[in-house]
Amino acid sequence: MFGSSVLVGAVVNLNNPGTYLHWSIFSVSESNLVLVAVMVVIFGAALLLPFPHGEEELRDHDATKAGEAPAVEGMLNETAIGETAIGEAAYGDPTMWTARLRRRALSLLPPGKLLPDTQPAYVASWIYVFGVATLACLGLAIVSGFALALGGPDWWHYNVVGHFFNSLHLWSVELFMAFMVIHLWGKFWMAAWRGRRTLTWMTGVVAFVASVVECFTGYLSQQNFDSQWISTNGKDAVNATGLGSFFNLMNFGQMLMWHIVLIPIVLVALVGAHVLLVRVRGVSHPLPVRRVRGRAAARAAARADAADWHGPTRRYDILKEATVASLVALVLVVVLAVVLASPDTPPVTIASWARVAPADFMATAASELAGTSETANYGPPYSHGSSNVQRIGVSWQLLSGVREPIDTATTFVLSPLSKAAPVEPALASALRQYETARSPQQQAWTAAYLKAVTSVRFANGVPQVPAAPDGPLPTLIASELTLARSGAIDADLLAQEPFYGTNYTKPLLFLEDGNYFSSLAKADHLVGTQWGVMNETGSYPGQPWLWLYTLWYQVPGFSSSANVDLIAVYLTGAATLLLLAVPFLPGLRDIPSVLPVHRLVWRNWNRSGLANPDESPAEK
Repeated sequence: MFGSSVLVGAVVNLNNPGTYLHWSIFSVSESNLVLVAVMVVIFGAALLLPFPHGEEELRDHDATKAGEAPAVEGMLNETAIGETAIGEAAYGDPTMWTARLRRRALSLLPPGKLLPDTQPAYVASWIYVFGVATLACLGLAIVSGFALALGGPDWWHYNVVGHFFNSLHLWSVELFMAFMVIHLWGKFWMAAWRGRRTLTWMTGVVAFVASVVECFTGYLSQQNFDSQWISTNGKDAVNATGLGSFFNLMNFGQMLMWHIVLIPIVLVALVGAHVLLVRVRGVSHPLPVRRVRGRAAARAAARADAADWHGPTRRYDILKEATVASLVALVLVVVLAVVLASPDTPPVTIASWARVAPADFMATAASELAGTSETANYGPPYSHGSSNVQRIGVSWQLLSGVREPIDTATTFVLSPLSKAAPVEPALASALRQYETARSPQQQAWTAAYLKAVTSVRFANGVPQVPAAPDGPLPTLIASELTLARSGAIDADLLAQEPFYGTNYTKPLLFLEDGNYFSSLAKADHLVGTQWGVMNETGSYPGQPWLWLYTLWYQVPGFSSSANVDLIAVYLTGAATLLLLAVPFLPGLRDIPSVLPVHRLVWRNWNRSGLANPDESPAEK
């Protein structure tokens, strides 16, 4: 067991049971609500708090001569720098591929855009800082992840230093996701896709989706109770799509490699492309105070939004901003790691299950032998059953087929017992009796035993099952219980896997078939019917960034449907595509103009007299 070092360094103990609020169809932990409330407060503060020197710089510009650019110390002439760089790049053979690529790159992204020291004067709101704050927290998450990798995938469970680095990693990720969501909120209300910035918006949305997958695989890689529960429940949705055998949430090794290698490469590439697009196209121009009406006016506004900014500018030290943001994020993360630490409830093992709830273990083992358990009748990718096959028009599960076949009787019971039989004559005899009997006889024995085991009693830990016509079943299941308590079943189910044994599919499915595993999850408010937002063990905030997916499990009608996982996947996918396509959808893309939150972002600019409410600032 691990977790003894969890509270070391933690000032506030969040491992105590959480508090939950209930209304309508939702049940949400207070910690999740606090996290979301803090994000909303930060967003509101960013809209309302005055930005340092914003109004002063606008007044300074207004005092200059008409048509004369403001004198700003250190201002770079981007056009001149770009032209000089392009001219230098043209030196040499113009037919060379390298020279052509260099010229093209410098024409799109001259040094004045890549590392600017000025920006448009209307960029004077705290809303603009959350992009760089998101990048700063992403950097901290990567660095803390590197530190965790130094000690291996499990050292943070039992090492104080490792647990501290895990806490740093957790809170850097929490801040990363929170700041990214606030950044997304801000860009939506600013209609930041205007002016040929559609690709900038889309790469940002795709980066957000990739971040959700990255965080999700991180939870699955923890090897604690929370990761066990998330993987066993999440598998149903993945299996419903037909991808369960290719993207196996219960395969710790696969999820860890996705988390530390594959998805980070994709995510960093997406974030890099997004940042470069911001530098190429610049930030979107302010929306007019009054909504643009008429096609001609709309076309004129679109042309103005796409044009380069030639209005007043303000000083902007991009390197200083990035450094300050990184330092502030680092201080916040360290404080949170020291004060709150990170959750780490020990995993459930078959051994702990058999010791704490032996009656439930025995009944589950008998159901595996009888072929009546959930796993035995699950359907693809584990069996040819149909109890968990989902279909909306077409069943992707059935199309994908049985890719990871599991015979529950052999895998969970007979195979482990056969390894112990050579040194236990009574077990060997009972096993031989069962395996040589005909199928109807085996079914009769298991049916009788399943009824009798509901009245099992224990004397000094030894099971006493009432007499029944159950043949060798009492001996088989009693031996199975002994093996399980010793840890042999855990070892055997992992030993069935080649090489490193990082695929926990079999032991987790065995655990899921019993009642003990789900009772622990229910006590921690992790069960699907208890989710308003995904919860975490103890009083820690969970995964509020999954609220859209978990929402569908609370909707009456959906929640009782046999196809609820597929419904949730389809509707979440549709909502994601809708978010991605906002720039192309009339009505949806007009919401920022109808609900003018943007006036709070650009209030200094609108009050400065430099912006005419009847025309776009770029047209002035």
